[in-house]
Amino acid sequence: MKSIFTTKVGMTQVIDEDGVITPVTVLKADENVVVQVKTTDVDGYNAIQVGTVDKKEKNVKKPIRGHYDKAGASYKRYLKEINLGEEVTELKAGDKITVDVFEEGELVDVVAISKGKGTQGAIKRWNYGRGPASHGSKSHRVAGARAAGSDPSRVFKGRKGSGKMGHERVTIQNVKVVKVNAEDSYILVKGGVPGPKGGLVEVKQAVKSLA
Repeated sequence: MKSIFTTKVGMTQVIDEDGVITPVTVLKADENVVVQVKTTDVDGYNAIQVGTVDKKEKNVKKPIRGHYDKAGASYKRYLKEINLGEEVTELKAGDKITVDVFEEGELVDVVAISKGKGTQGAIKRWNYGRGPASHGSKSHRVAGARAAGSDPSRVFKGRKGSGKMGHERVTIQNVKVVKVNAEDSYILVKGGVPGPKGGLVEVKQAVKSLA
């Protein structure tokens, strides 16, 4: 399972030789270092722990320092795990993962935390239709009746309504890699990516292709 953790820089566009403009998101891959390798024999499953984005030593607690020191890695802000399933990796603690594990034109899955939008009404949150816009209407942006009627005279659990929106783990599948810059450690992927600028974005091997 190919995977690398990046930070979202922003969006731009790429113009090819035929003059076709492609909107892309720029993803910067800071040093991705393997901190621990987990195996079926020891841990019950195959996985690797990857650290990324440097962090000051004074902000790292002693037990975590020891975890990084054992791997011979510098202290990182994020410590993430990549489940390998049945795959057995050749990587070992201290190895680095670079952007050239991916190729231009390859399809990948992009995983990130979406922007939080706070408390929103049902129209914005669930795309409900709104009421009449005329002056006499008193139901412009209300969601309408919620309860089940006279019996059982309550709102069923799970009914869509207003509430917190965003700040969720979002996966976009089959995103095309437009360009890989191994020298500057950048990946350009087609289209938008969830989350704010500077947010952590995982780019991993696509689990399915466009059939």
